[in-house]
Amino acid sequence: MEAFYIVVLVSTTLVLLAAFSSLLAFRFGAPLLLLFLGIGLLAGTDGLGIEFTNNYLAYILGSIALAVILFDSGFGTPVQAFKLAAIPSLTLASVGVLMTAALIGLAAMWLLKFTWLEGLLLGSIVASTDAAAVFFLLRIGGINIRDKVRSTLEVESGTNDPMAIFLTIALVEILASGERYHGINVGMLAMFVQQMGLGVILGLLGGMMIVLIVSKLETDRGLTPIFVLALALLVFSATGAVGGSGFLAVYVAGIYAGNRKLQGYASIKRFQDGMTWLAQIIMFLVLGLLATPSQFPAIAIPAVLLAFFLIFIARPLAIWLSLLPFDYTQQEIGFVAWVGLRGAVSILLAIMPILGGLPNGQIYFNTAFIIVLVSLLVQGWTIKPVAKKLGLIIPPRIGAVDKVEVDLPGAANHELLSYRVVKDSPVLRGERIPRWATPSLVIRDGKSMRYQYAGRLRENDLVYLFVVPSYSRLLDKLFASRVPVDEDDADFFGAFALSPARPAADLDAAYGPGLLNESEKGLTIAELMKHRLGGKADYADRVRLGSIILIVRDLDDQDHVTSVGMSLEAVEPATTLPIFLNLRDLMDRLRERLRGRRNREAAAAAAHGKGDENPH
Repeated sequence: MEAFYIVVLVSTTLVLLAAFSSLLAFRFGAPLLLLFLGIGLLAGTDGLGIEFTNNYLAYILGSIALAVILFDSGFGTPVQAFKLAAIPSLTLASVGVLMTAALIGLAAMWLLKFTWLEGLLLGSIVASTDAAAVFFLLRIGGINIRDKVRSTLEVESGTNDPMAIFLTIALVEILASGERYHGINVGMLAMFVQQMGLGVILGLLGGMMIVLIVSKLETDRGLTPIFVLALALLVFSATGAVGGSGFLAVYVAGIYAGNRKLQGYASIKRFQDGMTWLAQIIMFLVLGLLATPSQFPAIAIPAVLLAFFLIFIARPLAIWLSLLPFDYTQQEIGFVAWVGLRGAVSILLAIMPILGGLPNGQIYFNTAFIIVLVSLLVQGWTIKPVAKKLGLIIPPRIGAVDKVEVDLPGAANHELLSYRVVKDSPVLRGERIPRWATPSLVIRDGKSMRYQYAGRLRENDLVYLFVVPSYSRLLDKLFASRVPVDEDDADFFGAFALSPARPAADLDAAYGPGLLNESEKGLTIAELMKHRLGGKADYADRVRLGSIILIVRDLDDQDHVTSVGMSLEAVEPATTLPIFLNLRDLMDRLRERLRGRRNREAAAAAAHGKGDENPH
C-alpha cells in the first residue's frame, strides 16, 4: 500500500513541477513542451532514477492524450479557418508528409546505414508536425500572424498525424513480417482509403451525436463537459475499432461540435483547455521517462544531422513543392516551412517499431527523440523572430481585453459578459456603453453594486453586461487597452486608402487591364476581396491584383470590410534566391528573365549592326 502512495506522490509532484515550469516558459519564451519533456528526462532512469520501461502503457497513455489534444484543437478551430486553408493544408498533410518521409528515408540510408524500407519507416515516424506544439506556440505564444497562414499551420498539424500513423503502422507490419516490399499495392491503398474515409464520416457523425446529446441533455452543468469529453473519446475508440483513423475522427468531431451553439459552451471550453494542458503534461512526462539518455551518444551525430536535414532541407522542400500551385507569398511559404515542430507524436510513433519487435526498435526511438529535442530547441525558440523577420506579424487591431463569458441556461438569445476595466481603455476615458448593451452589475473592491449606482467606472472594476452575441466584438474595442502605435503600421496596411464601396472595375481600368475576371467587374472592392478570400475577409488579409496589393484595414461587427488600404509596391522578397516562390511567381520571374535576355540580344544586335555600318 505504501508503494501506491509513493507512486501517486511522485506522479503528482512531476505534474506540479511541469505546471509550475509554464511560468518560466511564459516569462522567458522557452518552448514549454520542451520543458515538460526535459522534466521527464531528469526524473527518468539516468536522472533521479525512476524506472519506467512499459512501452505499451506509454503508447496507450500517449494515444489517449493525443486524442484529447486533437479534439480540443478541432473544437477551437473556426469552420471558416478550415475552409480558408482546407485544400493547401490537406495537401501538406498528405503529399507533404509523403515527400518528407521519403527524403528523410534517403538521408537515413546514408547516415544510419538503414535499408530503404527502414529509412522510410524513420521518415514516416518524424514526418508529421506536432499539433500540441504548433497550437501552443500560435495560440498562446503571442504570435499574431495572418489568418491564412495561421489556419494553414493549424489545420495541417491537426490532419497530418493520420497519414504518418498509417505509414508507420503499414511499414512496421511489412518489416515485422519479413516479406519483400513490392511498392504500394492495392491492399495498402484500400486500407488508406478505409482509414481516412471512415475517419471523416464517423468524425462528422460523432460531432453530430455530441451536439444532439448535449442539446437534449438536462443534467448538472458540471457534468456537461465530462459528457463531451467522454463522447469524443467514444468517437476516437469506436472509429479505431472498425478500422478507421480515430485521430482524424476525433479532430473532425471537434471541428463540427465546436462550430455549433452548445449549451454551456464556455464551461466546456474551459474544461477542455484544462484537460488539454493535463494531457500534454502527462504525454510529454511519460515519453521523457521512457527515454534513456545514456543511449543517445551512440547515435547522437547521425540523429542531429538528420534533424538539421529535416529542418533545413526535407521540410522546406516538401512544403515548397506542396504549396507551389497555391497563392502563397515567398514569406508565407518560408514561414510554414519553418514551423514544422516535431513533438510527442513522433516519439509516440517511435514506440511502434519496439512494440512490433523490429531489430532496430530502440534506434528508431532514440533517433526520433533526439530529432524532437533539436526541433523544439531550434524551431520552438525562433518562431516569433522568424515571423517578425519575414514581416508576417500583423499590427494588433485592438489592445488586450480581460473578458469572461458567463454561461446562461438553455438556448438564451443573449450573452452575459464580464469585462475588467483596464488602464487606458476607451470606457475609462469617458466613452459611453452603447444602448444595445445592458450593464447590470459592477464589482468594485470586492463589493457588488448596480450599474446605475456605480458612478464613473474605475480601473480594475468588473462590469457585467447582457449583449446580443454578434455585438460582443464592439464591446471588446470599448474595454480594450490602448493599441501601441508602430511606425511600420502604415507600411503594412499600404500608403493609400480606398473606399470599399468603390467599383472594382476602376482598379482594372487604372492598373490593368486583365486584373479582374469578367464575373468580377461588376463587384465593389469589398465584394471582390471577399470573393478572392473564399467568402470571408478578415483583418489584415491581402489580395494581390497584378502589381497592386489590397489590404483589409478594418471591419465592422458584421464582418463587412469598412476600410481598405492599397500598396503599389510588390512584397519585398525574403531572399533573391528562386526558392519558396509559387508557380505564378516562378513563371513571372521566368518571363522577366526571357524578356531581359531578348532585350540584351536585341541591343547587342543593334550595336553590332551599327559597328558594321561604321568600319574603322
